[in-house]
Amino acid sequence: MKRLLKSTYGSPIALVLNLLLAYCIFFVARLVYFVVNYSYFVDGLSASSLWMWVRGSLLFDTTAIFYTHILYIVLMLFPLWRKENPVYHRVCKWVFMVVNGLSLAINLADSVYFPFTLRRTTTSVFREFDNENNIVGILFHNAVTHWYLILIFIFVLWLASKLYVMPHTDHSSYKSLRQRSAYAVQLFVCLAIAAVATVAGCRGGLQSGVRPITISNANQYVERPTDCALVLNTPFALIRTIGKSDFSVPDYFPSLAAAREVYDPVHWMQYKAPNPASGVRLPNKKNIVILIVESFGREYIGGFNRDFFGGKYKGYTPNVDRLIDKSLVYRFSYCNGRKSIDGMPSILCSIPRFGEPFILTPASMNDYTGLPGLLSRWGYETAFFHGANRGSMGFLAFANKIGFQKYYGRQDYDEDPRFGGDKDFDGNWGIWDEPFLQYYCTKMGEMKQPFMTALFTVSSHDPFVVPEKYKDVFKEEHLPIQKCIRYTDMAIGRFFASASKQPWFKNTIFVLTSDHTNQSDHEQYMTDIGGFCSPIIIYDPSGEIKPGRVDGVAQQIDIMPTLLNHIGYNAGPYLSFGIDLLHTPAEKTWAVNYLNGIYQYVRYGYVLQWDGRQTKAIYRVTDPLMRRNLLGHVPEQAKMEQELKAVIYQYMYRMVHDRLHPTVNNPQF
Repeated sequence: MKRLLKSTYGSPIALVLNLLLAYCIFFVARLVYFVVNYSYFVDGLSASSLWMWVRGSLLFDTTAIFYTHILYIVLMLFPLWRKENPVYHRVCKWVFMVVNGLSLAINLADSVYFPFTLRRTTTSVFREFDNENNIVGILFHNAVTHWYLILIFIFVLWLASKLYVMPHTDHSSYKSLRQRSAYAVQLFVCLAIAAVATVAGCRGGLQSGVRPITISNANQYVERPTDCALVLNTPFALIRTIGKSDFSVPDYFPSLAAAREVYDPVHWMQYKAPNPASGVRLPNKKNIVILIVESFGREYIGGFNRDFFGGKYKGYTPNVDRLIDKSLVYRFSYCNGRKSIDGMPSILCSIPRFGEPFILTPASMNDYTGLPGLLSRWGYETAFFHGANRGSMGFLAFANKIGFQKYYGRQDYDEDPRFGGDKDFDGNWGIWDEPFLQYYCTKMGEMKQPFMTALFTVSSHDPFVVPEKYKDVFKEEHLPIQKCIRYTDMAIGRFFASASKQPWFKNTIFVLTSDHTNQSDHEQYMTDIGGFCSPIIIYDPSGEIKPGRVDGVAQQIDIMPTLLNHIGYNAGPYLSFGIDLLHTPAEKTWAVNYLNGIYQYVRYGYVLQWDGRQTKAIYRVTDPLMRRNLLGHVPEQAKMEQELKAVIYQYMYRMVHDRLHPTVNNPQF
């Protein structure tokens, strides 16, 4: 009976029914996405939000489905009567199954990636990992650990194959010219209607005032930026970011000079050595060592959580906790992005991420430098260390771009006879943190002072494994990353134990931060702003920078200007979107980051969420779960909006017009 019923459908009706089947496939993929990442979305779940999510998801699924099914629609409605035969429609079915199989696979795979980025994957992911040679191994590992997604994929495709509607396929019934002409007219009309529907579906509507919808449109269907990922789908996110312009200058201000009245990212220093009698401190060229620790979020560090969890939370970092006790830290410290390639420009160049990762945009080819470039010209020896293969994550190219004189990676470690060589390779990303940090310490001992170095660790990264000899020593409690955090903390402890014995130690300023955050099992670190909670630890063994815990805000882009100002850098102006933490009152510190089309601005004790045109929400920073939206009830809201607009305008204008490198001869830069 079922086969007989299917055989009575013509191509147009079968097409409509099969497109509805595609909607069901997208719905299942979204349901899995929600279940896999339930803890991130449950806080925003309510009857009203659920309805908005459904409305939004239908809009974005429609766009994705029409984009991906254009060939299928044309094949089904092509007005040629001879196509109504079993072979042709089996080909159509295969086109349908391949398209929806790829869409389903992409959506399911992205549900695993979401906790690392808090957003749907865009085309930038291909540029991010285009230098990696271990991706197949990582994908295989994730496939094994998420085997249930493979079973879901197989079951959904099998069910879709069974439910697929095959149209009437007897072309011999069109015998007369009249029948064939009527068929052609009918299919031509249907194809014309389908063309209009496809354009409307791809654009998100046909109204004259409607622009083609993009990722940022998801914000109108959610209350929290994190929830955008649930409304969107990954094929849409990929399609909408192919070849798109990364930056555009908003109309917030008439000129750069007008924006400068509110916010100026150019730091003007004295160009000649100051007179000691003037009371201005002379340059103090201390060594600078920056540890960028993979995925080392504040959540894992007991020293940053003493006010939370009833004072009973110890975390997983006893060595870093001891370091915090003798360092300068800020209560509310944040990263400026959610990926490793966001951390590099934020920490080393004071350039945050707005939109796509800066390194992956055409603006990365602009004229700019960073902390190593400025210090190299000021007499420092500089080097960057990364335990992965040369070229991994594009770090080698970026390190060269911003002025590092030397680069040391896995191959350099392997060639050093003093260390373990390739047996210390973790099999996935690079050299284990423990031996590579010892290598780092040794190599710095061979550098001429003053020197500036940065190291990027690799071990606390998916697939979250530790060396065999530590499997029974460092264990996870709730999340796989926790055992890696414990291992890396041990490696950091050993590094400082070795460094403290070096003659250069007391003449060095150490900064420890993370590239971004990672897996979470505490609600307050799953919120929109909680996903950016990274440590910023400034340790000065000489005691010039006094240890303490400041009840203020800090961010990664503050690291460069803080260090340059402290050592008395006076070789010219430089661009930094951050501030000098040591000479800025705690009440005037601030932070900014970007998530799913929403800018988050932290200042005056509040977190303001801005979509580019208006404020969507504002919360107290002491409301860690972001439960009470104070929109319209905060006196500082208008001031925060104006300040944030100035930051965004300065950023976009300078990216678009290549104005990232100020010069002495251009005071109006």
